[in-house]
Amino acid sequence: MKQRFDVTGMSCSACQAHVEKAVRKLSGVEDVAVNLLANNMTVEYDEGAITDEQIIAAVTDAGYGASVRAGGPGGQSSGGAQAVGGHGAADRRDPMEEEIAYMKKRLIVSFSCLIPLMYISMHHMFFEWFGLPVPGFMMRYFHGDANAVAFAFSQFLLLLPILYMNRKFFNVGFRSLFKGAPNMDTLVAIGASAAVVYGVYAIFAMGYGMGHGDWELVADYSMDIYFESAGTILTLITMGKFLEARSKGRTGEAIRKLMDLAPKTATVLRNGEEVEIPVEEVIVNDIVVVRPGQSVPVDGIIVEGSSSVDQSALTGESIPVEKNVGDTVIAASINKTGFFKLEARKVGADTTLAQIIRLVEEAGSSKAPIAKLADKISGVFVPVVITVAVASAVIWLLCGADFSFALSIGIAVLVISCPCALGLATPVAIMVGTGKGAEYGILIKSAESLETAHTVKTVVLDKTGTITEGRPVVTDIVIPGGARLAVAGDAPVSLTEEQGKLLRMAAALERPSEHPLAEAVVAFAKEQGISISEVINFRSVPGRGVRAEIDGEEYAAGNMAFMKEFLADEARDGAMNETARLGEALAEEGKTPLYFASRDGVPGIIAVADTVKPTSRQAIDELRHMGIDVVMLTGDNQRTAEAIRRQMSIDRVVAEVLPQDKEKEVRGLQENGHRVAMVGDGINDAPALARADVGIAIGAGADVAIESADIVLMKSDLMDVVTAIQLSRSVIRNIRENLFWAFFYNSIGIPLAAGVFFASMGWKLNPMFGAAAMSLSSVCVVTNALRLRFFKPKLKGGEPVPAVMSDQSQEACNKGCPVNLNRNEEEKSSDQERSNTKMKKVLKVEGMMCNHCKAAVEKALSAVEGVSSVEVNLEQKTASAVLESEVADDVLSKAVTEAGYEVLGVEAQ
Repeated sequence: MKQRFDVTGMSCSACQAHVEKAVRKLSGVEDVAVNLLANNMTVEYDEGAITDEQIIAAVTDAGYGASVRAGGPGGQSSGGAQAVGGHGAADRRDPMEEEIAYMKKRLIVSFSCLIPLMYISMHHMFFEWFGLPVPGFMMRYFHGDANAVAFAFSQFLLLLPILYMNRKFFNVGFRSLFKGAPNMDTLVAIGASAAVVYGVYAIFAMGYGMGHGDWELVADYSMDIYFESAGTILTLITMGKFLEARSKGRTGEAIRKLMDLAPKTATVLRNGEEVEIPVEEVIVNDIVVVRPGQSVPVDGIIVEGSSSVDQSALTGESIPVEKNVGDTVIAASINKTGFFKLEARKVGADTTLAQIIRLVEEAGSSKAPIAKLADKISGVFVPVVITVAVASAVIWLLCGADFSFALSIGIAVLVISCPCALGLATPVAIMVGTGKGAEYGILIKSAESLETAHTVKTVVLDKTGTITEGRPVVTDIVIPGGARLAVAGDAPVSLTEEQGKLLRMAAALERPSEHPLAEAVVAFAKEQGISISEVINFRSVPGRGVRAEIDGEEYAAGNMAFMKEFLADEARDGAMNETARLGEALAEEGKTPLYFASRDGVPGIIAVADTVKPTSRQAIDELRHMGIDVVMLTGDNQRTAEAIRRQMSIDRVVAEVLPQDKEKEVRGLQENGHRVAMVGDGINDAPALARADVGIAIGAGADVAIESADIVLMKSDLMDVVTAIQLSRSVIRNIRENLFWAFFYNSIGIPLAAGVFFASMGWKLNPMFGAAAMSLSSVCVVTNALRLRFFKPKLKGGEPVPAVMSDQSQEACNKGCPVNLNRNEEEKSSDQERSNTKMKKVLKVEGMMCNHCKAAVEKALSAVEGVSSVEVNLEQKTASAVLESEVADDVLSKAVTEAGYEVLGVEAQ
C-alpha cells in the first residue's frame, strides 16, 4: 500500500534525513520518500504488518509532526487530484500561503526591533563613519562606562520581541538536539542562545563591576555584548526563510495551474431537468450538459451534439479537436463552439486531469539518484558543524585568544553553515522540471526517469502509431496509362472523371467489408462527397479480395493474384504487367496497392498506407543533431520498414519482430553499452518499454504501454521526445549547478568562519555576516532552480518549440496543412537535375510555421500549370518553383495566397 503523509517541523535536509531514517527502520515499511519542499512523505508499506498510526508515531518520536494526507490510499491530496474542480480546492487555505504570511509577520516585527537595536549598539560607529556628532540623548543615556548597564539592557529589551517571534528556531532546534537528530534550527538556536547567554552574563558582570568600583571590568564587558548579533542572526535567517518560502511557492505553479483548469460546478440532467451541482457530486453515467465556452467538468463520451474542443492546456495540441457522438472528451478541456451532452465515465480522482496532477505531484516528491550524495552528507552535516564550532572555539582559547573572540568564532561557524542549500539543490529543480514537462504535455512519473533521460544515447522507436499515424489512409489513386494522384492528408483533392469513377466503384465494393484498408477507402470517398452505390452478391475471399455486382456488372478488388484469377479468360497480359509494375512501385514506397477490376480490365489502383506523422522526420533529425542514435523496430514486413527508413533517414531498422524480440533488441543495445530510451504505444511494446532505461509511451496508446513507461507523451508527437530529453538535460545541469554552489559555499564559508585565514590574512567573519550569507545561499539555490520555469527546447535551427502554438501558427495550419507528400529521394533528385536547365522563381512566403505548412505550399505551387517542381525552405521562408514554361508572378502568388499564406515578393533566378 502507498500512503501520503503531511509532515510538519522540517526546516532543512537534516530534518528530511532524520524523518526518513525514523520511518524506514520500521518493520513492514518497503520504501519511504520525504519531500522537504512540499513538507510531505510518501510511504509504501505492508498494511498487514504496520499501520498509519505507527508511522505517525515514529515521525512524532523523531521530533516532528505527521498526519495522513486527505484523500485516502494512494496519497491523493485534498488539494491535489481529488479536490480538482471541487469546492475543497477553493475553500482550503494553501499551507504555503499560510507559511509565507506567518513569515512576513515575523519579519516585520523582527526588523521593527532590530533597527533600533542596531542603532543603539552601533550608533557611535554610524556617526563616526559619516563624520557626524553623536546626538545628545545618546551621549546622556547610552555613552560611557556609567551608562554601560543601560546600554546593554536596552538592547536586551529590544531583542526579546525578536526572540519571541522567532521562538520556532529554539523549540524545534533544541527538541531535535535532545532527540539526537540536530538540524539547521539547532545550529541557529545554539548560536543565538550562546550570544544571548553571554550578553546576559555581561550585564551581571557590569553590574558587579559598578557595585565594586571595578570600572575596567565594566569597560571590558561593555564591548563584548552580542545582543545585536543574536537579533541580526534571527532576523536575517527569517528573511532568508521568507524569500525561500516565496520562491518555493512558485515551484508548484504548474500544479496550481492544472488545478485551476477544472470548473467548480457541472450541469447535469436529473429527472429530465438541468441541475447545476458541485463537480464532486457528479457520478459515473450522469448526463452532463456542456455549452459553448464552458470547461468540460469530467471525462466522458459525447452522446448528443458535436463541437470543437480545445485540449491545449492538457495535451499541448494547439488546434481545437473536432468531437462528435461517440468521441471521448476529457475534463478541463474547453468547448469552443457547439453544444453537446456527455455521459460521465471518469469522475473525481479518476479523471485524466486528476491523474496528471497526481503524476506531477509524485514525480516532484520522488528522489533522483543524483540526490543520494547530498542526502548522505545532510545526515551527518549538523553534528559535524557543531563539532567544528566547538573545536574552533576551544582551539582559539588554547591559542591564547580571549573568550569573546573564541565565542564569536563558534557562533560564526554555527550560523554560516547551511544544510538547506544541500537539501534544496535537487528537489526544487525536480519539482520545477516535472511541472514544466506537464506544461508541454509530457508526464514524467519519477525523478529517476527524469535524471536518466539526460544520459540516453540511443532512442528505439516503434513504427505503427509512433512514427506513423497508426491508421491506414488513402495516399494515391493511379489510373494505368494516366496520371497518378498523390493524396496529402486532409487537404481537398481534385479528381478527374476517371479517378472519380474508380473511387466510386472502389467504395461500393469495399463498404460491406470489415477490413481496415477497406474502411480507409470508404472514408476517403465520403470525404470527397462521393455517393456510394449498393452492391449485390458480395463475396469475400480471405487474404485475396472481394467480388460483387454493381448495377448488374461484376467487379473485383484485391491483390494482383486475385485480379489475374478474376481476368483469367481475358488476353490482357500487357496491361496487367503495366498495372503490376505500378503496384510494385507503390509497394516499394511502403504503401499497400489495392487493385480494382471489371470484366473489361483493371481500371486502376488505390494505394493505402499508414502515413508518417508530420513531425516525425523533424524529431528524428533533432535527435540525431543531439548526438542520439535512432533505431526503428516494427512487426511490419521488411519492404514497408525499408520504405519508412528511407523516408525518415533512420540509420537502422529491425523489421518483422515479435513483442519479445523488441525486448531482446533493447536488451542487446544495453549489453553493448548503450543507454536506451524506448518509444512505443501498443501492448506489444510494453516488454520493451519496461526493459529500456527510459520507457516513453505515446499518450494515445494502450493502457498497458502507458503503465509500463516512465514518461507519457500526451500529444502523441515525437517532437516531445526531443523536448523531454532536452528538459532532462536542463534539469540535471541545474541540479549540478545547485550542488556545486552548496558544496562550494560550505567548503569556503566554514573555514572562513572558523578563523583559518585570520592568522595569515587577518580575515575574521562577523556572525551577523555569516547569518546573511547562510540565508542568501538557500535563496540562491532556489532562485537558480526557478530559472527552469523559462525552459524552452531548442531546435537545431535555434527556434524554440512552443508549448502551445501561436494564434498565427494555428490559423495558418487550419487553412489546410497537408501531410508529407511521400515523394521519394529519387523523385527529388530528378527534380533537382531538371531544375538546372529550367527557369526558377523564388517566392518569399510569410506564415509558414511547420512541416504541414511546407507541404501545403508545395502542393499549391505544384498544382500550377507550368511548374515542374517545388522546393520549400522553412528556415528561410522561401518557396523555389522550377518552371517548364513561363508562369506569371501573380499566378504563383495567387496559388500560395489561396492556400492561406502571404507572398512578400517573387524573384526570378
